[in-house]
Amino acid sequence: MMPTGSMATIRHIRTATGRMAALCLVSSVAFGQQPDLDRRLAEIREVGRFVPEKAIGQLRQVEADARAAAPATRGEFLNLLSLTERATGRHAEAITVADELLALGKEHHDKVLVAKGLLAKGYVASRQNQLDLSHQLIWEAERLASGTGDMALRVELAITSGTAFSEEGNLPAALAKVQEAVALARNHGRPIQMVMALNALANQYSRLREFDKGFEALAEASDIAVKTNSPGRMATLKNTEYGLAIETGQADRALNALLAALALERKIGAETMIVGSLVDLSDSYLKRHDYERAASYAQQAITAAKRVHRAGSEATARVNLGQAHLGRGRIAEGKREFESGLAHYEASGDQPELQAVLAEYGEALERAGDMAGAVAAYHRERAISDELFKQSRQKSMLELQEKYEAEKKQRQIELLSRENQLKSTELDNRKLQQRVWWLLALVFAMASVIVGILYRKVRTANARLHEKNLELKHQSSRDPLTGLYNRRHFQEFIRGHIQAEKRSAGTSGEEIVGAMFLIDVDHFKHVNDRHGHAAGDAVLTMISENLHIILRETDMIVRWGGEEFLAFLPAIPRNGIDEVAARLLAGIAEQDIIYLGARIPVRVSVGYAPFPLKPGRAELSWERAVNLVDMALYLAKAQGRNRAYGVRGFANFELTTMEDIEQNLERAWRAGFVDMAVVLGETPPARAAQWPEAAALVEERALTQGACQGLVADGCIMKLFPPIAERKANENLHVNRCRGDVCL
Repeated sequence: MMPTGSMATIRHIRTATGRMAALCLVSSVAFGQQPDLDRRLAEIREVGRFVPEKAIGQLRQVEADARAAAPATRGEFLNLLSLTERATGRHAEAITVADELLALGKEHHDKVLVAKGLLAKGYVASRQNQLDLSHQLIWEAERLASGTGDMALRVELAITSGTAFSEEGNLPAALAKVQEAVALARNHGRPIQMVMALNALANQYSRLREFDKGFEALAEASDIAVKTNSPGRMATLKNTEYGLAIETGQADRALNALLAALALERKIGAETMIVGSLVDLSDSYLKRHDYERAASYAQQAITAAKRVHRAGSEATARVNLGQAHLGRGRIAEGKREFESGLAHYEASGDQPELQAVLAEYGEALERAGDMAGAVAAYHRERAISDELFKQSRQKSMLELQEKYEAEKKQRQIELLSRENQLKSTELDNRKLQQRVWWLLALVFAMASVIVGILYRKVRTANARLHEKNLELKHQSSRDPLTGLYNRRHFQEFIRGHIQAEKRSAGTSGEEIVGAMFLIDVDHFKHVNDRHGHAAGDAVLTMISENLHIILRETDMIVRWGGEEFLAFLPAIPRNGIDEVAARLLAGIAEQDIIYLGARIPVRVSVGYAPFPLKPGRAELSWERAVNLVDMALYLAKAQGRNRAYGVRGFANFELTTMEDIEQNLERAWRAGFVDMAVVLGETPPARAAQWPEAAALVEERALTQGACQGLVADGCIMKLFPPIAERKANENLHVNRCRGDVCL
């Protein structure tokens, strides 16, 4: 569970449990009858917030006196011991101490001690990724403490309750709780609680993307933190400033905040916080392409993580170190460090994080020029993406089934209840019949009215249920962002689809086939990183709208996943497929996105093929056809993006197998077993400036029809892009001839 009261910052590589380490070590002030011991515990608590390993030793020194003290002092000692045990990774010991604290509170009927015990167990459950249990324990502790006078505990619980709501996606409730914590802290008047609450509020505003309010809360917290004379508190606020600066695109401010936080953390020896800051610094310098400093901080992070046994942070640091090596051209070293980091994510079973790291791996290898390695990484990432999609689909189906069963059981209970009510009414009527015969007709009339009303209610309920089921079916087949069909709907559709027979179109005699196009947005991650996810959503929405314009109403357009779209054309002349690919490239590229005053160019890469595909006598299944189109798409990515690669058919199939072709499509193409088409997209302005003769050729081709007639594709490319042509000539590729604006 991610805390918001202390080490709160939006870090891209820290886990949620790591970010709540500081808040979990905060506890209420419980002054008992031994003021000296209470003051000593208060000092240890401040140490434990940032250096829990040191606090453990100090607690052991006062354990004998604390266990013999009054219940309030003894309970505070047990609370601190449980929190520090958890912070140092000894979860079983932390639970044992928390249970002892709960027993002490119940023995003395002390709600404060019981609430502290529940909160301590909630922190351990959060660290063990049992979020539902953690939230229940935290909310029960908050309920118990709400009527007590321990304001420090109530502030902490309000902050932690807000974090729980945030983790469940209920951001309005989370904001209300954190605002409640700020109000309690103001009434309490203690600087530490004020800093905690305002820091949590700044982070909550960041989640809501209200960054101006976040900076205001942070500024107030920073002014108050000076009064605490605590380097650890200032380091925590610097981490929060880093997160807000990153989200608002203030890279220099974010870097300065990180460097300041690291200096403060090293001053107090907060090893766990130091590891996080070092990892973030390596990531920041990677974004600046300062690979020397990125490698230096990543190496320091690895060393620090080993000292505090933070395997996750060490893995992230190794991934950053691998990117730094690849950026400096040290491909072998970079791959070795990347694979070392990936091994941890694979062992931990964190599939979403592993998918994200593999995507970064592929992009890093691509920038370093290792195309084969990049394709392999992309394929690994795609396999995980498919697995996560299957798991998500199964989970959704189970949730819908459970909801349906629950509603069905509820209806049955209501019907049984009504039936019992009717039976009871009938028994009463029988008794009344024996006493008052003249009321018999009236009783039967009333019973008939009741049955009619109940029958109408049942019919109304069933009609509403039918409407809800239709609404759920529509929602399950559409992507919520773009309104396009989703992958599940396409899979259901294609299984029942019967491909039309070949037939002539009018009098032209052209062969009619189906076609599949897989479209992927180029450099989409860069858009999200530079402009934010809202800009990425705008790009996806624009592409979906353009696809509706470019394609026909009878064509199926699908949000395939992430930044990928799939278009299925059920009927199209075979010789018009390449033209559709060219229209897709040009139609999407002609419109840029204007977001917050910044112009975002949008380009895509396309893989496509006719459907069905017949490598021999038998047709390929739709799954294998999609896989082949996906390979063509990755080939387009690997060859420079902003282009389309299409599988037109197969040749000399008796000399190869479909498995060999699927193993390496490019090699099969070069060997002449696959007939492919290559459609180049619009030349970017930078490249047009580099080769001015390209612009002249485009003008000449516009004035003269068939300008490329009689030229082989390499010749056409030779005129437009000489370096590309030279490379292709050296590879001795087999190509077809030019047709219009498309090199086939």
